[in-house]
Amino acid sequence: MGIQAEGAAPIVDAYKKKALEIRAVEKPETIATAIRIGAPASWKKALRAVRESGGAMETVSDNEILRGQRDLARREGLFVEPASASSVAGLKKLMEKGLIDKGEEVVCIATGHGLKDPQIVTKIGETPVKTKSDFHSIQKALKLS
Repeated sequence: MGIQAEGAAPIVDAYKKKALEIRAVEKPETIATAIRIGAPASWKKALRAVRESGGAMETVSDNEILRGQRDLARREGLFVEPASASSVAGLKKLMEKGLIDKGEEVVCIATGHGLKDPQIVTKIGETPVKTKSDFHSIQKALKLS
């Protein structure tokens, strides 16, 4: 499965149109800076791999990417950059479309740490909880006491 951000998705576009070549995106736009690429160099390999493997490709919106980033942080304790969260956002979308079954074993590649692109979280994320560094204050902040 291949996932690209909606604002920078020349490979997905070619895949969905069954085109033999991509059409470069002149001004790619997405919050996922690591995948903000309008003319990817290895597009032929990507298209061939998806087609030969019987896979699929999908786009995800910036909002879906941000939800994926938030969900990974809240549910799994993983702070990833938006580009890495796109794989999780894509998984959710592909499951909703019935292309991936609930019981299937799936691996999402998420190699970029959230500190690689922290300005996104500071602009749109929740305000961090501030607390003193003593045990009682931390327990209270975590609502464990």
